[in-house]
Amino acid sequence: MAQSPDTEVRAGLLERLEKGTVLGAEGYLFELERRGYLKSGPYVPEVVLDFPDAVRELHREFLRAGAEVMVAFTYYGHREKMRLIGREDDLEPLNRDALRLAREVASEGDALVAGNICNTWAYDKDDAERSGAVVRAMYEEQVGWAIEEGADLIIAETMDYLGEALIATEVVKAAGLPAVVTFASTSDITIDGVEFDEASKRLEDAGADVVGLNCSRGPGTMLPILERVRAAVSCHVAAQPVPYHTTPKEPTFVGLRAEDGSRAFPIALDPFTCTRFEMADFALAARDLGVGFIGICCGGAPHHVRSMAEALGREVPASRYSPDISLHPVLGENIQEKEKRLYNWE
Repeated sequence: MAQSPDTEVRAGLLERLEKGTVLGAEGYLFELERRGYLKSGPYVPEVVLDFPDAVRELHREFLRAGAEVMVAFTYYGHREKMRLIGREDDLEPLNRDALRLAREVASEGDALVAGNICNTWAYDKDDAERSGAVVRAMYEEQVGWAIEEGADLIIAETMDYLGEALIATEVVKAAGLPAVVTFASTSDITIDGVEFDEASKRLEDAGADVVGLNCSRGPGTMLPILERVRAAVSCHVAAQPVPYHTTPKEPTFVGLRAEDGSRAFPIALDPFTCTRFEMADFALAARDLGVGFIGICCGGAPHHVRSMAEALGREVPASRYSPDISLHPVLGENIQEKEKRLYNWE
């Protein structure tokens, strides 16, 4: 698929990373579930086919908030998950439509389009050759569609096996696109037993352009691992945490529990949500660690992204509507003077 003239002059991901921080934004699964367009549990992105305007609008909101990468909403849009809900025949239309929606909105600004592949739940470390072949075929078809639809890069994310992440890296690099490959695990190591810094180094050695972490961990429990990853690799590093208050006791949002002991993940996480200011602080902390690709994952919303962009010194389209509490009728700085004027008090 030929690229449009405006795409040809747009700086690519690696060029942008050489110049400074690139701000990404995800969280489509959780945000569209909150809006009533996606079923929690299977988390398959049927919304791309059933309510494309909802996906288009969320892309646009992230773009206005300062995101520089529009990620095609194909997370869990692979053969294994589509088969689970009885829509395997819709696999190719879903992937192509998601890429076209991302491209459409990206063209409204100076954003790149990322194809997206993810953990498949088909990989088996004890049967790596057979299961790896299944995973490779799934990745090859998704990446192939992304190439044909003009993606600028591929994000391979939420990888919990090093073996699966290496397959993703090989497939993306064989296609000739920049590869952003990130780990997520409920443990301190990958499921196949490798520390994240060592696993990231092995991805770099395999050709990944950007390595790091996404999802699973909130800012507080992701930053220490990011520091080790940054020290282990010479390539660019990515960080896209979930906006939840994870702790050393419960380092991932999967383990968070309410006061009564009930599980908060995945649809009762509201009390644990980070404020926009906390995500802005994370963006600065990650940048100061040397992380170049900074974003947000499940649970993220446009107001988080806007605050992260502004913390990084950027004025974005949505900044026009950034808060100005001084104008609030009750909380404003000059409330006493306003009351005197309104009520003719002496």
